[in-house]
Formats: sequence, C-alpha cells, structure tokens
Amino acid sequence: MKIKTSSFRFAEEVLNSKLNVKNEILGVVSKDYDFNILSRPSFNELIRKEMIALGWQDQPTVFNDVEDPSARLDFLKERIGVEVEFGHASFLGIDLLKFQVASYSGINKIDLGVYIVTTTSFQKLLENKHGKKWEGSLSYEKVLRYLPHFKSAIQVPIFVIGIDG
Repeated sequence: MKIKTSSFRFAEEVLNSKLNVKNEILGVVSKDYDFNILSRPSFNELIRKEMIALGWQDQPTVFNDVEDPSARLDFLKERIGVEVEFGHASFLGIDLLKFQVASYSGINKIDLGVYIVTTTSFQKLLENKHGKKWEGSLSYEKVLRYLPHFKSAIQVPIFVIGIDG
C-alpha cells in the first residue's frame, strides 16, 4: 500500500527520534492487504492484530481513572499514541481531543499522536472496485483541512498517515 503523511507541530521530527516505533507503524499501514476483505471493521481489526503483535498496548485509557472506560486511545507505545479512524468524519474532534488530553492536563501519557486514516481516492477504490462501503468515512484530506483550525486548542504534535492504496 502507498501512504501519504503530514506533520502537525513538528510531529515527524519528534517521531524520528523514535525511528523504530515510526518504522513499526509505517510497516503495518503499508502492508499489502487484500482489498477484497477490507471493510472498515475488518481493516481496523487487521491493523489491531499487527500492532498488538509488535507489542503495542491495546486500548489504553486516556484518563488515569481505569474505571472510566469511555476515553481510550487505540494504541500506545513509548509515549506515542495512535488512533486509527475508519469511522465517520464526525469523530475527528473527539480523536484530536483524546491526543491533547493524553498529552497535557496532568495526564502526560504521550509526546505525540499518530492519526491513521484513509485517503478519499482509497475509499473510492474500495467502494467502486471492491464493493466496500466507505461513504461518510473520515479522510486524510479532511484531517489536513481541519487540523489548522484546531491550532489554538491542540498543542500536541500529530503525525497524520493517509492510507492511499
């Protein structure tokens, strides 16, 4: 698979200081997956299995209160938080806020967020050639359009990865 990347608040420079972690993430998202089975839930599950196999913590809580399961990152390793968002575009603000809260507010769990989404062209490819429904999904392009508007609220560096097929 091809990928596109974007760096918000010098995220790539921060991530390059943990090159092994960066290479793990890029290795997982750039694998050659079978497009015929890539529904949103199945693709998310494939990535989940790959990340866990590499030693990533699965579904860590954002808040220190372990009894509150409401806010979780998808993965955490070496102070890098990862969100994989193949769901509806409305989750963008919630996901970005999770990165911010996990980074600041006395919680101090991450130094950087990695946001993994698909590109619009990848979504169209899956829908048109493989019959997979991706309509309404958050896209890489939308994240890049909206992220600058959150500049005053989101201080944590965020590395955006767009899976482009």
